[in-house]
Amino acid sequence: MKARVHVMLKEGVLDPQGEAVRHALDSLGFDGVEGVRQGKVIELDLADGTSEARIGEMCEKLLANTVIESYRIEVL
Repeated sequence: MKARVHVMLKEGVLDPQGEAVRHALDSLGFDGVEGVRQGKVIELDLADGTSEARIGEMCEKLLANTVIESYRIEVL
């Protein structure tokens, strides 16, 4: 079984990496990009039958800093 966890900074949290990407796109001539939010994707290979709740526990304890990040679980 596979799962994908999408982790993003919460709204209102400054994203310096996203801002750096936005500036780089602008300097490369890609105008019109008003904002960029950067996140990460974590792919997990799991034992069959692993529950989404268990994956949520993994996120809460290690994979995401829930003070400043939100996450979304996608079971594949």
